Amino acid sequence: MEQRLPVDCRMARMLKVVFLVALGTRLLAADPVMFRGGPAHLGVYESAAPTLSVLKWKFKTEGRIVSTPVVSGDLVYIGSADHRLYAVRVADGTLAWAFKSDQGVNSSPAVGNGLVYFSSLDGYLYALNAVTGAVDWKFQTGGERRFSAPGIHGIVPASEVMPDPFDVFLSSPVLADGLVMFGSGDHHVYALDAATGALHWTFPTGDVVHATPAVVDGVLYVGSWDRNLYALDARTGSLIWKFQTGDDQKLHNQIGIASSAVVVDGVVLFGCRDGHFYALDARTGQLKWREDNKGGWVIASPAVRDGVVYFPTSDGTQFKALAIATGAVVWRTVDKAVAFSSPAIAGNAVFFGSHDGWLRALDVTSGRLRAEFQTDGSKENASKYIATDGTINMKAIYPDNTLDGIILGLDRMYSLGSVLSSPVIVGGTVYFGSTDGYLYAVG
Repeated sequence: MEQRLPVDCRMARMLKVVFLVALGTRLLAADPVMFRGGPAHLGVYESAAPTLSVLKWKFKTEGRIVSTPVVSGDLVYIGSADHRLYAVRVADGTLAWAFKSDQGVNSSPAVGNGLVYFSSLDGYLYALNAVTGAVDWKFQTGGERRFSAPGIHGIVPASEVMPDPFDVFLSSPVLADGLVMFGSGDHHVYALDAATGALHWTFPTGDVVHATPAVVDGVLYVGSWDRNLYALDARTGSLIWKFQTGDDQKLHNQIGIASSAVVVDGVVLFGCRDGHFYALDARTGQLKWREDNKGGWVIASPAVRDGVVYFPTSDGTQFKALAIATGAVVWRTVDKAVAFSSPAIAGNAVFFGSHDGWLRALDVTSGRLRAEFQTDGSKENASKYIATDGTINMKAIYPDNTLDGIILGLDRMYSLGSVLSSPVIVGGTVYFGSTDGYLYAVG
């Protein structure tokens, strides 16, 4: 692994902060912010629930967005497939700065220590000055790649090893205890010194790691596409336990953990492509219960509040609310499209995006639809690919069962302005990205 370190000076960084404060600019939040709100990934935001009735602004990038934004002070940060990490002003949606990496930014940023951290498909973790966008340091992993398998999803020819087009996210950095931790396509989990980028430890898994680690009480929890959920000592990287999910040696379809775990009250909660949702004892890794989604993947990271866990499925298009203690169904509803977007809770609503280009808000107690917002891509292209009942016309999307056919089908799907990005809710405004290239701020 190659590592490039700066001539680091805490004093220099401190002087930068002092200079900005002297200018009277309130730019950064005091506490670190990251994917799902914090290192436990609860997905709960202390804000009134937006009504989704007013588009405050939208900011156009030059590529698809699957990255989830974070809001820190006066800026919202988000990555794009156009290789850039953007810092956009919360007040009016104008550009503060943009930094270009060598490949797409399919991870979500984290902000802390005056820096913004993110992973890129070029195989680097970057740490930029959060105010200016200047590179503070960067760390090179062994490189990024998608989960791959022979004849995946039944694609022909069956003997050819092919990358999975549905492996769309990168692991996002999490900040805890002076470290920045993340997974990589080189099959490893990394922990770096958050200030300097120096390697603290690394842990090997059996396949790509694109889930985002959760860190609670000194333990890191993360899933791998090798179908294991790992619990590691966050200080040393040593293995505490691992839990194995289901297998699929024929089509390699119902296999792998892309969902980022949530940890609450001693329970680890996560979804899997094996068609199940799991609850494990955080201390021992023992199975408490699992929910059968009848083959439906759970790619999203769940949200939890008041003893209930919320998550969408892909195939089957269900959205479920389950009791954390027992796994009993509190309510379930059927959506109109596949959803990879991780839900967010604010007020009495849970928000999530779908591949049909809609952001929806459901009542947390009943699952009733409260509000929805349609992206520009959906408005422009729904007539091509949305059936009269409001569901996606899969026959119009996917021409055949080849790798080229699936890639073309995803291009058509993403033309709908799909919302794979997870909503972030701050001050009564919801921020999210879309495959139509826009970052939206909706109040």
